[in-house]
Amino acid sequence: MKPTPENPEPRWPAVVALLAVGCLRLILPEELSFGPKWLVLVVLVPLLIPTIMARRRGNHTLNQVLGYLITSIVTLDMAWSLCLLIGTLPSHKETPQTLLVSAAALWITNILVFASWYWRLDAGGPRERELRGVHTDGAFLFPQMTLNPESRKTMGEDFWSPGFVDYLFLAFNTSTAFSPTDVPVLSRWAKMLMMIQALISFTTVALLAARAVNIL
Repeated sequence: MKPTPENPEPRWPAVVALLAVGCLRLILPEELSFGPKWLVLVVLVPLLIPTIMARRRGNHTLNQVLGYLITSIVTLDMAWSLCLLIGTLPSHKETPQTLLVSAAALWITNILVFASWYWRLDAGGPRERELRGVHTDGAFLFPQMTLNPESRKTMGEDFWSPGFVDYLFLAFNTSTAFSPTDVPVLSRWAKMLMMIQALISFTTVALLAARAVNIL
């Protein structure tokens, strides 16, 4: 179905992803968190409510600003926890089980956070993509964009536009394969973000493996 201002792209997957980030933080021990473990959720929920209301009332500028603010908060919190994890490994203070769970939580958080950035920044964001109606240009070259008009119409993709799940898939591949797999990257800012995401994912896995070797 064609995404338009009258028939907008669903935003609930992006909201669920942010809430999941807050819930994953509850798994981390206090030593790997900035403040109480529930702090991110307490900050996210009050910010998500006016963000959703702003969009429903047509205040798209406020919606965009709050969206950037929320995504920046979870990004900084993830980076802080990752730094604390790196600092904790040499001291051997945490148990192997705690380190494994914490690394897994941060790895998943990394995927959700960067999926949110790709979704929010690509081609001006979801609102701009809705206004255009069909996605033909952006920071990422999705397979649907490479089809000729006849093929797109035959496949029912003539009004295709990426949603949050498409960017989630892209972020998942970046954290697992350390590459965008089937979606080439065209923009410099997107290449920089993907390099940062892949570096975070690699660091988390490599440090955990190194710790496991020391345990064995």
